[in-house]
Amino acid sequence: MLKTLSKCIREYKLASILSPLFVTIEVVLECLIPFIITLLLGAIRLGEEGMGQVWMWGGVLVAMAIASLAAGALAGAFCSRASAGFAKNVRKDMFYNIQTFSFENIDKYSTPSLVTRMTTDVWNVQMAYMMIVRIAVRCPVMIVFSAVMAFVMGGDLAWIFLAVIPVLVIALGLIMLKALPLFKKLFPKYDDMNESVQENIKSIRVVKSYVREEHEKEKFAKTSGALCKEFTKAERLLAWNNPIMQFCFYGVLSAVLFIGSYFIIQSSGSDDPIHTEQVSQLIVYGMQILASLMMFSMVFAMIVMSMESARRICEILNEKSTLSNPAQPLYDVPDGSVDFENVAFKYAANAEKDVLEGIDLHIRSGETIGIIGGTGSSKTSLVNLISRLYDVSEGCVKVGGHDVREYDLETLRNQVAVVLQKNVLFSGTIKENLRWGNKEATDEQLVEACKMAQADDFIRSFPDGYDTYIEQGGTNVSGGQKQRLCIARALLKEPKILILDDSTSAVDTHTDALIRKGFREYIPSTTKIIIAQRISSVEDADRIIVLDGGRINGIGTHEELLKNNQIYAEVYYSQVKGSGDKEQDSANEAALRESLSASLAAREEEKEGGEQQ
Repeated sequence: MLKTLSKCIREYKLASILSPLFVTIEVVLECLIPFIITLLLGAIRLGEEGMGQVWMWGGVLVAMAIASLAAGALAGAFCSRASAGFAKNVRKDMFYNIQTFSFENIDKYSTPSLVTRMTTDVWNVQMAYMMIVRIAVRCPVMIVFSAVMAFVMGGDLAWIFLAVIPVLVIALGLIMLKALPLFKKLFPKYDDMNESVQENIKSIRVVKSYVREEHEKEKFAKTSGALCKEFTKAERLLAWNNPIMQFCFYGVLSAVLFIGSYFIIQSSGSDDPIHTEQVSQLIVYGMQILASLMMFSMVFAMIVMSMESARRICEILNEKSTLSNPAQPLYDVPDGSVDFENVAFKYAANAEKDVLEGIDLHIRSGETIGIIGGTGSSKTSLVNLISRLYDVSEGCVKVGGHDVREYDLETLRNQVAVVLQKNVLFSGTIKENLRWGNKEATDEQLVEACKMAQADDFIRSFPDGYDTYIEQGGTNVSGGQKQRLCIARALLKEPKILILDDSTSAVDTHTDALIRKGFREYIPSTTKIIIAQRISSVEDADRIIVLDGGRINGIGTHEELLKNNQIYAEVYYSQVKGSGDKEQDSANEAALRESLSASLAAREEEKEGGEQQ
């Protein structure tokens, strides 16, 4: 864990070294100042005879105080730079590593958990690092130098201060053993609370439309209450730290005052009396020792709190993407052909059932393929394998005649443009969003892509046209407009394969038809794979694939599937039944019944033939 986090110090190593260096200088000066004060008081006691020494030690005292102040200020400045820079690098490294994650890695961590790790956890580690760089160095140095000076000033009386250290070490050790498990339970509660907040804010329109504000308040109160309960347990345990320290602090001071007073009285008539200033300076050193122990206990509490945060951060920093480039990757995709060869796939290695099974499919470059199927039939899972968002469990997927695992990931994904089910736009202008597809695209190319996606007209209807600002998540445009902008963005990549994952569901059938017409006319050589729920979106495809339960149920043209595939016929006639033409609806129902009967009869014949064999 320390090795992982230490890599994030990088350019702030000098500041991390200079801060404890100046802290050490500050501490040494602070420890010498009481000794100089004792010498000054001794010179004052001599009266006029010692005025030269008074001026000398007074000047030394002022110079040391100024030097101590300067050292402390520099230590603070370098400490702030080191801790803030360290936190910046931790966040940067976490964010950069998250960008390399595959979908499988992302599925492992929830979004709220990642947000908590990059905010609350990093803040805890930053505070701990700041204390380690400055206070954790200051405390032991102060204890050592103060102890040395205490023995110089008070002799054996100084052993009282050292005797209390084992007591504190045992007490702090017991607190640590009890507190760590509590903090381990605490941070998942933070994740749950952030998830509740994020979900509510993201879906606030739905919450209000269903008048579920009270339910959301109760849900938040529950997660917040659970967090409060766990945090209270942990803080209650850490709260013992302060009273233990106070008890030791005042107990030791009382002992020093009592024993010191006794020695002063007993030595008053001797040849080598103990002066009051000696005991007072001994008390000063004792207070420095005890104050350092108290500060060390605060550092200890912060470190205990941050240890679980550090573990969670290292978990992200050490996570390796499940997808990686081969040793000698291919940097050129020859064409848009796609081949599934006996493919099986499941999201987790220990999953009992495959999501996709026995997929054997060959798509020619430039072909238009439609994919339909019920909810949960694994349509999206199938196309995710083409751009290698996941790796197959069995078999292989080939693009351009090569296994997708042979390609450089960036090269492959640049040639496979995917418009996902959940369309996402980012805060910024329409132009900025479109240039996600091609950052070098000219204004003319933007317009051309938008015309093909049937987005140009509505963009020009906005007062600022292509410079219209899109709110985060695209909340200021409709669902259909968002879909068309995302299609245009994908077209700007000029890919060899274009995948539309139910990406025209929010546009009307006429606009949908115009988009498909644009595809046929302007990008005939691009392989187009269209997932849709509407038959009208895929009926003019070269071939249509029917998926059912993660297996291919049928492949063919619209007419072939209507005649031979039960699932396709059911979907088609259910969608055209509401046409308003009763005679047509009756004819459709009759055709469906005939198709189903023929399909059932064929299955029975197959079954009988198999039994006879």
